[in-house]
Amino acid sequence: MKNIKRQIPNLITALNLLCGCLGVIAALEHNLIAAGFFVISGIIFDFFDGFAARLLQVKSELGKQLDSLADLVTSGLVPGLVVFSLLNEQRDSVMVLLSNNPIPFMGLLIPVAAAYRLANFNIDSRQEDGFIGLPTPASALLVLSVPFMLAYPTIPGLEPYLSAPSFLIGLSVFCAVVMNAPLPLFSLKFSSFGWQENKLRYLFLAVGLFWMALWQFTGLAFLILSYVLSGFFKTNRKQKA
Repeated sequence: MKNIKRQIPNLITALNLLCGCLGVIAALEHNLIAAGFFVISGIIFDFFDGFAARLLQVKSELGKQLDSLADLVTSGLVPGLVVFSLLNEQRDSVMVLLSNNPIPFMGLLIPVAAAYRLANFNIDSRQEDGFIGLPTPASALLVLSVPFMLAYPTIPGLEPYLSAPSFLIGLSVFCAVVMNAPLPLFSLKFSSFGWQENKLRYLFLAVGLFWMALWQFTGLAFLILSYVLSGFFKTNRKQKA
């Protein structure tokens, strides 16, 4: 019974990984909306695996490593393939792209940077209660908001900019950099649901829900960018102190 209890968080993590694998297939088929929903589902499982481990008091090194491997696929590889697909409008084969147009491969900066961030996270004791650099799930949501904004526009006139190769390349570089930048960011994971210890998280979620109610996935993109900016402001305050 104790062994079954210990495996519950790992099972939830495995569902995260399964969502990532399905997201890879969807992205390779240029079904980017489906890929986005698989990533969102995986991120939900990613939230609950850690919460279940803390609730059941079965946190383990195996679970930590499995969680990072699942995140690499769901929140690293899938967003990279989504950018690759957006840049590869002609749906050329890999060999054709390698010889004629390597630009779509810029999207693969995202999984490479995510792998480095996740490996660093696992050995960095400073990130027990917060994050240094943008977490991979947040980076994934920022990237995946793009195909949703293109499919369901809420702010007129954004589409040509969002689909421009220069923007997509810039987005890939931005995500790769901020995932590994020395930005102090508060953790979005709950160890309990009490108000006092989670005021900032509840405020962040309330603002996010309000923005998404107004602008759907554009609001989500604004929320992630605001999260990144909070790290810059915190760093600036520390430097002035």
